[in-house]
Amino acid sequence: MKSLRLDSLEIFEDVVRCGGFRAAALGRGVSSSAISQSISVLEEALGIRLLNRTTRSVSPTEAGERLLERLGPALHDIRTAIDDLNQLREHPSGTVRINAPGPAADHVLCPLAFEFMEIYPDINVEIVSEAAIIDIVEHGFDAGVRFGHQLAQDMIAMPLGPALEYAIVASPDYLRRRGRPGSPDDLLTHDCIRRRFPGGTMVTWKFANNGNEVEITPKGRLTLSSAHQERQAALAGSGIAHLFDDYVRKDVKQGRLVELLFDWKKKLPSWYLYYPNRRHTSAAMRAFLEYIRNRKWPAIGE
Repeated sequence: MKSLRLDSLEIFEDVVRCGGFRAAALGRGVSSSAISQSISVLEEALGIRLLNRTTRSVSPTEAGERLLERLGPALHDIRTAIDDLNQLREHPSGTVRINAPGPAADHVLCPLAFEFMEIYPDINVEIVSEAAIIDIVEHGFDAGVRFGHQLAQDMIAMPLGPALEYAIVASPDYLRRRGRPGSPDDLLTHDCIRRRFPGGTMVTWKFANNGNEVEITPKGRLTLSSAHQERQAALAGSGIAHLFDDYVRKDVKQGRLVELLFDWKKKLPSWYLYYPNRRHTSAAMRAFLEYIRNRKWPAIGE
């Protein structure tokens, strides 16, 4: 067997994790042809094909899957050993990769990252917005963000900010045309802007008032897949939207949207940052965790 380069093994891991040469190339800042050449050299050195290639997708062969299964922990140990040298530096360096749903990334994680990077100029932060729940270890992330009740038991978690609230909003134009609902049940006669999860499930709307809880499946002609799209639809007068308060607070203050059913707001758990229960955590990730622990969070609505 010919000699191997460590970076070619890392590139192979990236290609499988990213699902193709182009995405891996973008992440590394090189060309797709350079990535493809590196994989070809690795396969030649090993004397076995590692990837099935088609015009539309790239997937590991049985040999590739076996290599990847052993490769992940080994590369993590190598990176940790190298990263331990960061303790000898005055300022930690490295990269923190975090997977989070769009609302958490927009209103919590991105502002945190901007502040954090000012304090730690040698640390890179990569945030990937994704609604589906994934295995963050398998996909190469240092941490993820989810609601508290969605966390795996083998993860360590810490809250990111205060409890969350949804707001029911509509444009003044929509309310002039259709009237204003007085209760959650009234929404069933309105054009609501619905959202579907990546797995296909339709989002239900939950309300609470003086111990009474109501859950409805909204009806409406428009179904979307992101909070940004819902906000745009509400501003356009297309219907009543169900959005995190953070998304619409400024619109409500400036009169572009009107908040409805304020007395029926139901508080939700806060977002949680979660990460693997590992003995070794990178210096960059340790710095990020310490930053979060020491941060003072604003109250709801601030």
